[in-house]
Amino acid sequence: MINSYRKVSINNLELRVTGAPLHERIQLRIVPDRKSGLSKVRFWYEDELLSILKVKNSELNLVQFQPLNNKLFISK
Repeated sequence: MINSYRKVSINNLELRVTGAPLHERIQLRIVPDRKSGLSKVRFWYEDELLSILKVKNSELNLVQFQPLNNKLFISK
């Protein structure tokens, strides 16, 4: 949920979301890149792309993404 400062918190990491409506739920789509160590975080609201941020994978502190036989395997 977007706070009064137009920020959203993920695992104690606050990210600024431009163009987001206050106090509304938005959708996050996170695309990790293991080579660069960065993830693209895309912010969506009602099928509209609001913004894209690049964040270090280590700062997101999410699950580990590992390739498994040309398929993506997600481990916790």
